[in-house]
Amino acid sequence: MDSDVPVEGGNRRLNRLVAITVVLLAMFLGLGRIKDDNIVQAMQRTKADAVDSWNEYQDTKLKLKIDETSAETLALFGGTSNNRAAIATETTATAGRIAKYQREIPKLQAQARGHEALYEVLNVTDDRFDAADALISIAVSAAAVASLAESIAMLVFAWAIGGLGVAMTFAAFCRWAIHPAFLARLLG
Repeated sequence: MDSDVPVEGGNRRLNRLVAITVVLLAMFLGLGRIKDDNIVQAMQRTKADAVDSWNEYQDTKLKLKIDETSAETLALFGGTSNNRAAIATETTATAGRIAKYQREIPKLQAQARGHEALYEVLNVTDDRFDAADALISIAVSAAAVASLAESIAMLVFAWAIGGLGVAMTFAAFCRWAIHPAFLARLLG
């Protein structure tokens, strides 16, 4: 009976370390998931804004092309003396619209590219949170196995992987220049 006490005491210590590890990792996992969900929502809004901007850009280019064709047609058919004034008025209006579209097109293109650039920044942050999520989930699983197998080596492995996950969580929150490109390519 006395020989069981030290073994059980060792198990308690290991189990306490596993429990503390799981709680701390779960805390980082939960905080990271909340922020990651917000990033994903921002990505969806940004992508929709980019699509809208590109659609507006294309629409404006189409209107420009139609008005340029109209201006060419009006110039070709100059009109009779009865409708020359109407054609001159329409030619002036068409020229005004053409100038307006030519000013709008670069702005719309820049706006759409800005949305795409923001999406890419958000995507890198999302990749960091995804990597943190994966690493912390692996660490929690390894900690559970450490408890079942009564293996301190497995717990140390869980700490190492969990530490990488926590570091990646901080990198995502602080937008450090760390990007898990190899994981993004592997899992993407």
